[in-house]
Amino acid sequence: MLGLPQGEVFLVPWTEEWEHAFLSEKARIEGEIGSRINNIHHIGSTAVRGLKAKPIIDMAIEVEDFQEGYECVQGLEKIGYAYKGINILPDRHYFNKGEPRTHQVHLYQTGSPYLLRQLAFRDHLNQHIEARNNYGQLKEVLALEHHKDKLAYADAKTEFINVILEYLNYRRLT
Repeated sequence: MLGLPQGEVFLVPWTEEWEHAFLSEKARIEGEIGSRINNIHHIGSTAVRGLKAKPIIDMAIEVEDFQEGYECVQGLEKIGYAYKGINILPDRHYFNKGEPRTHQVHLYQTGSPYLLRQLAFRDHLNQHIEARNNYGQLKEVLALEHHKDKLAYADAKTEFINVILEYLNYRRLT
């Protein structure tokens, strides 16, 4: 299953479909803006094998310079993304696709501390089953508590994420 209706929060079991959806979308993006980008990563919970997640494929795109993100807008819009600007989330250009939403793109300058933190957290969960299970249990509780409020759901996960990242020697970002 892929797609989360606006204003809802629910989790579904991890599926290999998400890996295939990421690879397919990565190829579409590379076909449009590949010459402008350094890398595309599958991030978020759908990138963590065995972890329940909101059924949205999150991707991080790296560009050499943050300003190059503006040059990617038209190409991403051409394949169905809506550009939401740089003020939604820190240190990135943000795009989403679909209603119900199926994909989100976070476009960063290579080396962005926010990107590095996302990759480190993803990798840690993929490599450490206890952390993955603890995070999964927390997410299930929070999804029930905040089933109509995505922002509250995301905010409620922050402390767990920061504890893991501090363990990995990443400082907190505001």
